[in-house]
Amino acid sequence: MHNLDLDLVEMSLDVIKYAISRISDTDPQLGFPKKAEELKALVGETITPKGIGGEKAFALFKDVLVKASVPIDHPRHLAFVPASPTRAAVLFDLVTSATSVHGAFWLEGAGCIFAENQAMEWLVSLTGMPAGAFGVFTSGGTEANLSAMVTAREHWRDRDESNTRTRGIVMASNGAHSSIKAMAKVIDADVLLIETESRLEISHLADTLSRMSAGDRNRVFAVIATAGTTNAGIIDDLAGIAAICRSEDIWFHVDAAYGGGALAARSVRHLFNGIERADSVTIDPHKWLFSPYDCGAIIYRDPELAKKAHAQEGSYLDIFSDEGAHGYNPSDYQIQLTRRVRGLPLWFSLAYHGTDRYEKAIERGIELAQIAGRLITEAKHTELVREPSLSCVLFRRKGWQPEDYRAWTYKNHKSGFALVAPTKWRNPEGPETVSRFCFINPDSTEKDIRDILLTMA
Repeated sequence: MHNLDLDLVEMSLDVIKYAISRISDTDPQLGFPKKAEELKALVGETITPKGIGGEKAFALFKDVLVKASVPIDHPRHLAFVPASPTRAAVLFDLVTSATSVHGAFWLEGAGCIFAENQAMEWLVSLTGMPAGAFGVFTSGGTEANLSAMVTAREHWRDRDESNTRTRGIVMASNGAHSSIKAMAKVIDADVLLIETESRLEISHLADTLSRMSAGDRNRVFAVIATAGTTNAGIIDDLAGIAAICRSEDIWFHVDAAYGGGALAARSVRHLFNGIERADSVTIDPHKWLFSPYDCGAIIYRDPELAKKAHAQEGSYLDIFSDEGAHGYNPSDYQIQLTRRVRGLPLWFSLAYHGTDRYEKAIERGIELAQIAGRLITEAKHTELVREPSLSCVLFRRKGWQPEDYRAWTYKNHKSGFALVAPTKWRNPEGPETVSRFCFINPDSTEKDIRDILLTMA
């Protein structure tokens, strides 16, 4: 056992050394995936009866496995919605795991949950929702949206017992995130996607509701607006949708998983007007609030409705309602019972840097999108598909076909230079393949953008 302890000490030093080296690297290697058969040939069997030892396992990770993976914080990783966790958040993620606190109940995790809740208070303040609004940290936007829709559906059922025997309908725009359809499958609800060329307007929602049969209209229990679509950064007409939902007594949910970080940026905060009237809001700190994966958040206007929908009962859980255990139980407000205190890295990073630094970093992402828009317009071989929105930029390479975009993406990625992926944009003539930047990392530079565009020439 003594030798084992020494091995663990040495391994701990190796891990800490690797972690410090990694978070200090502002231009990490852009890994490229290998087939499972290739990895098996390189790594072999790692799970064996006697073990292969920490030194060998860690060497395989550093030399093979991590190089076949893509770092989300690479300054030229501009595909999908990347992320760029702060060094403080990454280090405290290690502390969070080492602390081994169960974050479901106040009895077990009071101090850590208290810290999480201070970060949550800041998130709630960004939305402008009224006093009493609060939330909980989740694994990401999918779980947050799912937890919100379970709450919305149960509230709808409680209002009318006949709804318990009815399959409900969730409404959203065709630009809504793919998790909306996935969530609806889980809760066995129908999804009605409203076709729009850009953002979901009050007129689109009003017209769709007016054309529905009475039976279908009664099945509608929630409308989901998007505050920053993943594809283009589009923000729906939140104030208009809120007004209709209020008058029609429909749950109003805002999916701001990506765009919600921009609530902290004064330059664009007005674009989110109406979010304060939502019944629930999703924000992913692991996207534009510089937290490590996995950290989403769901905020409720009336948390008691969520508690009524999600709180679990069991004989072995009775202790958590005893005197002395009273406090905020995160498990009562979302679908997970077991959970890590995943909001702690955000809390530590906010406490370390302050919210002013956060605003500056978010504003930089918006600025980079505007710079990219200018450079794309100035270049002879590229043009904007639409004006940049938040930190998303859609653009085309003149004369290219879908296969050209795919080949270009593959070439740049395999060379380790950049990861910029194509996407689809809806035109009157049909879907068009275009390219897309999404800026999250404040360490990305104008030179990065210029160099990427040059590879298209």
